[in-house]
Amino acid sequence: MKRILTLYGHDLRSIYKSWTTLIIIIGLACLPSLYAWFNIKATWDPYGNTQGIPLAVVNNDTGAVLEGKPLRLGDDIVEELRHNDKIGWVFTSESKAREGVRRGDYYASLVIPTDFSKKIATVLDDEPDKAVIIYTVNEKINAVAPKITSSGASAVIEEVRQQFVKTANGTIFRILNEVGVELENELPTINKVRELVFKLEGIFPELNQAAALAERDISRADGLVRKVQDNLPLAAQLAKEGEELTGKLVRYLGVSSEVLEGVPAAVKQNLQLLEQSILATQQFIPLLRESAGQAGAEAGAGVGGGSAAIEASLTAAQNSVERGTAAIDGISSLLRQLGGESTAAGGALSPALNQLQELKSELLRQGQLLTSIRDAVDKQEQVDAERLKELSRLSDETAERIRGLVSGYDSGIEPAITGALNGAKSRAEEAQKLLQEASSSLPEMEQILKDAARGLRVGGAELAAIRGRLPDAQERVASAADRIRELEKQGNIQEVIDLLRNNFEKESAFFAEPVRLQEQKLFPIPNYGSAMSPFFTTMSLWAGALMLVSLLAVNLGSEEGGYRSYQVYFGRFLTFLTIALVQSVLVTAGDIYILKAYVVHPWAFIGFGLLISAVFMLIVYTLVSLLGNAGKALSIVLLVLQLAGSGGTFPIEVTPSFFQAIYHWLPFTYAISLLREAVGGIVDDRVVRDLWSMLGYAAVTIVLGITLKPYLNRLSSRLLRKEKTSRLLH
Repeated sequence: MKRILTLYGHDLRSIYKSWTTLIIIIGLACLPSLYAWFNIKATWDPYGNTQGIPLAVVNNDTGAVLEGKPLRLGDDIVEELRHNDKIGWVFTSESKAREGVRRGDYYASLVIPTDFSKKIATVLDDEPDKAVIIYTVNEKINAVAPKITSSGASAVIEEVRQQFVKTANGTIFRILNEVGVELENELPTINKVRELVFKLEGIFPELNQAAALAERDISRADGLVRKVQDNLPLAAQLAKEGEELTGKLVRYLGVSSEVLEGVPAAVKQNLQLLEQSILATQQFIPLLRESAGQAGAEAGAGVGGGSAAIEASLTAAQNSVERGTAAIDGISSLLRQLGGESTAAGGALSPALNQLQELKSELLRQGQLLTSIRDAVDKQEQVDAERLKELSRLSDETAERIRGLVSGYDSGIEPAITGALNGAKSRAEEAQKLLQEASSSLPEMEQILKDAARGLRVGGAELAAIRGRLPDAQERVASAADRIRELEKQGNIQEVIDLLRNNFEKESAFFAEPVRLQEQKLFPIPNYGSAMSPFFTTMSLWAGALMLVSLLAVNLGSEEGGYRSYQVYFGRFLTFLTIALVQSVLVTAGDIYILKAYVVHPWAFIGFGLLISAVFMLIVYTLVSLLGNAGKALSIVLLVLQLAGSGGTFPIEVTPSFFQAIYHWLPFTYAISLLREAVGGIVDDRVVRDLWSMLGYAAVTIVLGITLKPYLNRLSSRLLRKEKTSRLLH
């Protein structure tokens, strides 16, 4: 041990005495810091500065007319983009956009065709035509920019879809709301007519009893008739109000029928929008595979855009699944309210409701698969190919099912809805006739009471004739009351009002955006540069070790004869270790206090950096000490392999199988993981695993160095002499 420390002290004195050597050592200590800092700062926040990416926008839309109102969606899109600073939108002509994309002045272009609004307006036609926005991208300019511009184009399409759904549904719900308000305003009058019919039904037993008693007691019967006659003006007034109400009710039902005739078209429109959402989900599956494949191809280039592309594809697919599920709930709720579960219409709509529930189950299963895939990506695990296959199968089955539902709409669902609406209209007309009959019966009742009074005055001779006419009037009123009760069993008018009287603005906004994604970040890191600091710091420490063995001698040369091999090995290593630890402190402390990188545990970050630097220096030093220039070359090979195979930039699951196979054997893997724990937040078991792994690399390296150095140095001495004769290698 004394000889080792003597050699170490001699090296330190030599550095101190030679100012040229001291300057070189200081430079070697500082160079890794510059390497790490420049790379971290260059990638500090690339996805937060996308406003400088030029994307050309061309608006050729000539507009259209929908329901007598002008429609210029192209202008609306352009106006919306002018207030969007996420992308560098450039509004220009089609020829300039085409040439700019070809020459690389723009990364991509969006062209809104001349018939864009016209195709949107075909939504009310029997065969609507989908509008198209032409997206052209130059993928040669940059590997990451097309992913960013594609996200911007998708955001434009999503904005158009939401605005269209909000506007179309808003108009329908507004008209229905107005009808519901009118019916609710007249509800007291409607209830008065209902109560009048039931009151008349209840009076008839008293009339029959009075007629019977009149035969025995004319005086008592006369008093009862007078009582009834006294109340007859009130009944006449109520009958008159009921007759006026029936006229209003007919008019209201006429307005309602015109509005409700648009309900089948609205349901079909929502089914078609559901179909578009499901087909969009189906189209995102190949995009997910393509994004994963492109991410693997870009792994060797050291760029960080693939992860964002996969995240964007997963998010878009989950949004489409959630929108589809919410749309199914809305359509199912509307069909149940129209038909009801126990009515004939509800029975006719049951197959459609069952199919919608099956669709919902399949979409929920797709959502579970997408969530499991996202969890695998977040945990940097390999995405199971069977999940992607099952997801693709479910997507195809769901798309086929919705196509069948939409194609069978005209022959199955629409007649059932129309039948339900016609039934409601028929019951309303029956109620109108019933109220008219009740109103027309009042004069007859008045006449009957007059006759009864006259009969009482004349005597019992006329009473029998009056009693003969009472049963007929009672039967008519009882029939009217029974028909009212039958209608109420099928659904009262308040239920119709509640269905129509909803907040149309809120319902329209709900259908435009039925689901919102609430993101929760675990171990949040505010910027991309801080997230990449573990990778660049680890890489700079290995590069620093390479610089040291490239410029400083690992052996003593002619002076080595006075020392044993292990003494030279450890004595000279202490010199290299001292410089490597200085490199580590400069790099890690500079990350935190100069670059202001986000680090949750700063002292742990510096401490882990010291350990990593020591282990890296030991590995590189041992390779060069044993193999000479071949060891330097092998250290560079290890650096290249670890750049691609340690999961520092892309998740290891998206890299080729070779890199996934060597991932767990590379020191970079555990070094980067240690620094990430310090940056984002420590998970104890992962830190323990990484520390033991790094110590394991150190132990194995020391054993190999002590054991093999005497033999390999003797074997390589002749090769070293031959290398020096070339005067090219040192």
